[in-house]
Amino acid sequence: MSTLLGAAQIREIAARIGVTPTKKLGQNFVVDANTCRRIVKIADVGSDDVALEIGPGLGSLTLAMLEIAQHVVAVEIDSRLAQELANTVVTNGFDSSALTVVNEDAMNTKSLPIDPTVLVANLPYNISVPVLLHFMEKFPTLRSGVVMVQSEVADRLVAKPGTKNYGSPSVKATWWADMSPAGGVGRSIFWPVPNVDSSLVKFVRHAPAGDEATRIRVFEVIDAAFAQRRKMLRSALSELFSRRGLKAEECIARAGIDPTARGEVLVLSEFMQIANTLTP
Repeated sequence: MSTLLGAAQIREIAARIGVTPTKKLGQNFVVDANTCRRIVKIADVGSDDVALEIGPGLGSLTLAMLEIAQHVVAVEIDSRLAQELANTVVTNGFDSSALTVVNEDAMNTKSLPIDPTVLVANLPYNISVPVLLHFMEKFPTLRSGVVMVQSEVADRLVAKPGTKNYGSPSVKATWWADMSPAGGVGRSIFWPVPNVDSSLVKFVRHAPAGDEATRIRVFEVIDAAFAQRRKMLRSALSELFSRRGLKAEECIARAGIDPTARGEVLVLSEFMQIANTLTP
């Protein structure tokens, strides 16, 4: 009979392999099995899915996914955790052949042994947005997913134009997917208990807004606009356009956008209109 991890077993595994959660790697391990099952349910993981997990840690979420998914691919940077994960799977009554562990830095992952279909992850707080955007870019087979992130990061990912949390992550995520809030989680489900709140964000993929060359150009405009978010677009984008021998105000106006507007009120399609004027 298969079982999920509890707090006592998680601490025992960590002590045995000499792992102490570190802030540097953003490690806060989930110790509540019911929360893990809830996350997997929200993610709509099915029996034919190849579930991708980033930073599986000691395996709490991994086991919850193995209860349902056809296969789980786990990307783990810590070699001790990566090596122990298969042992944990077997010890708790699961089939280790349904698990593939990739021991590498998620930010450097450009290919996987199996194409994933759904992402479920408790993302490290310090790199949650770059990692999420990286995997949506590199793995188009991901149709949907749920990530657990710091609540203020979740607020940014799902924010709408004109709100205080709307920024670069909000716009960039919409290049690949529709983002929506999927509830909060209590601090007590983690070990160690973090001093910040966490929330779930769900995404459903749609066709990318354009090709890769266009994306790079558009993201450059987005970054410039939000680097100085209180400035009007004509000022915030002036350096970016001047490097190409262009006048920002003229190009923005030609794109049909008010040069005195701020980036925080623009949607992705409007950033694309501005980016289209970058080519002299």
